[in-house]
Amino acid sequence: MHIEIWGDGRRRFLAVHGWGGTHRDFAALAAKAPADVRMAAVDLPGHGQSPPPARWDIGPIVEELAELIVEEEDGPTTLIGFCSGSILAALAAVHAPHHVARLVAVEPFAFVPWYFRLFTLGGVGRRAYEAAFLSRAGRRLVNLVLRRRQATDADFTAAFGALNADVALNYMRMFTRIRLEDLRPVAAPVDIAVGDRTFGAVQRSVEMLRSLWPAARVRRLVEVGHLPLVRGARQLAALAFGGRPRRREGSGGAR
Repeated sequence: MHIEIWGDGRRRFLAVHGWGGTHRDFAALAAKAPADVRMAAVDLPGHGQSPPPARWDIGPIVEELAELIVEEEDGPTTLIGFCSGSILAALAAVHAPHHVARLVAVEPFAFVPWYFRLFTLGGVGRRAYEAAFLSRAGRRLVNLVLRRRQATDADFTAAFGALNADVALNYMRMFTRIRLEDLRPVAAPVDIAVGDRTFGAVQRSVEMLRSLWPAARVRRLVEVGHLPLVRGARQLAALAFGGRPRRREGSGGAR
């Protein structure tokens, strides 16, 4: 699994992107981290610079994330997950409970909405996915539909033009098989960040997750929709890192 690293501080953070994303999704957030932060972000298997997994099973992917946490020698790690990456980060926290300082779930999806489940319906679903995400006209239409579900003008489909369709569909199938109760044993403190202009499905997900984690704190991101990692980066940095931002962006490195 490819890992990009920003900074070399003593406080450790590991970021997990969502469906169709890469480590680059966290670059703006990393640029606002204090100088005492070392932030690593992965490319999940099949995304960015990481090859596809040997088999399409969520278990080995979560176990690899947990191994990255356990291997960290400088103390517990704070996990930052975005969208479906929040669920993967939570599952990794369940696997490595003594090595996780905190979980920051950004715009989490606790279930797969019906309009994404359509893509898992065999050949019909694949054709629907290709029509929606693999053509410019389809991506424009999807953006128009999704914008009606939240108050933002963000481009939700830009990353999918370069994403392998098999990778995207296999991840969606894996997400449909995750059981919500599998997230209950998260022992670390949880912060949930949600945009005040986000999807109804995310707002419902927040309530579902709060039923699992009653002590979780919810932070509303002002004037932010479902893609907050750039427009809401300053608010997210205050939530995730605290302290003062570093004066200049730290250099990135790969592992």
